[in-house]
Amino acid sequence: MTVQLLVTDRNLNVLGDPITGWTKLAADLNFNAPASGSVELPARQEVMELLQPGNRMVVLRDQEIWCAGPIEVPQDPYTWDLASNAGVGTVTARFSDDLARVAGYVTYPEPSKTFANQTKTSDVVRKISATAAEQIIRTLVTENCGPGALAARRIEHLALDTVAGVGSAQWLSTRFEPLLDACRKAAVTDGLGFRTRQVGDQILFGVYEPRDLTGTARFSAGLGNLRSVAFTSGAPLATSELVMGGNDPADDPPEGDPAYQRAYVEVTSGQHADWWRVEKFIEKGGVDDDSEGELSQAGRLAFGNDKATASLSTVTVDTPDLKAGRDYGLGDLVAVVLPTGLEIADVVQSIGLAAEPDSGELVTTVVGNNDKTTMTRMVWTVRDLAYRLGQLEGRGRG
Repeated sequence: MTVQLLVTDRNLNVLGDPITGWTKLAADLNFNAPASGSVELPARQEVMELLQPGNRMVVLRDQEIWCAGPIEVPQDPYTWDLASNAGVGTVTARFSDDLARVAGYVTYPEPSKTFANQTKTSDVVRKISATAAEQIIRTLVTENCGPGALAARRIEHLALDTVAGVGSAQWLSTRFEPLLDACRKAAVTDGLGFRTRQVGDQILFGVYEPRDLTGTARFSAGLGNLRSVAFTSGAPLATSELVMGGNDPADDPPEGDPAYQRAYVEVTSGQHADWWRVEKFIEKGGVDDDSEGELSQAGRLAFGNDKATASLSTVTVDTPDLKAGRDYGLGDLVAVVLPTGLEIADVVQSIGLAAEPDSGELVTTVVGNNDKTTMTRMVWTVRDLAYRLGQLEGRGRG
């Protein structure tokens, strides 16, 4: 395995020669979120000249791009110490992938107009309805920072990747919302993924459907590719989302005007049968009825944070038989066999590359989420795991 570092300008032109002499590299790719990377370098003049605002870092692994994107912190920090005979000193550069550029935008209600010229007389939202989730995400990106955006908002060389034809029909309303938040909202129902990748002189933004690889991508202590596992669980924050639509109360006319009736929708998770009823009130302004399912979707999205919680996090490593990027990728569903014998399936959330010239490289994968996740299957998995561990502990004390 070989790792190579290049620096380009914002137009993807390679600057100088490949960087040599680096001592420590880490580059973590994340599902539906920008990457996070850092590299420790000798602070030679030619290196410092490359680490400038606007430039990009490209990490190649076996001649293929692992991560490519903006250098977010060019020099963090630069250090030199006379006592340690440090020579020119060292500098650490922190970088991301090109999805970080997309993350820097918000959704304009009227993308064809500048911010100063957005409609001032009404609370306009950007509404995309009755189309596939993939198309919604592609539309959001192209009209806010891609080829269809205002010239001042376009990301250099950003283009849309090949259509994957994935995602169910839905709607989305957004107004000055972080662009990636709006994309995640459209992706969550179908579990879609989105990413950027550099191909030639283009940065391609695409949407994809993660795969179910539980039959082929498996991790366990016996296979030598499972390093750690941890879990927690907890009660739901809400079992009934009470969604109210309608206009801003300050704009209400005299009581009884039929044009200003409120709309009320209750969305239940069914988890009150296992726990107890917990209600949460949500106000969805600007939506007068549920004819397009907007109020119902607001309730379903709220359950993303409010269902019974379970956090299951595992860390795996590459082996010759199972490698990240080759055999599975971000968002794919993989299988993990815990030391207790319990087998679970969960999503690949992060893939990290760590490399040092003397000790080689290590690729680790985070399956599951370090934060609390609310997927029902995860809740039952954690309950089963807790029960089995309890039984083992009980036999041990006996």
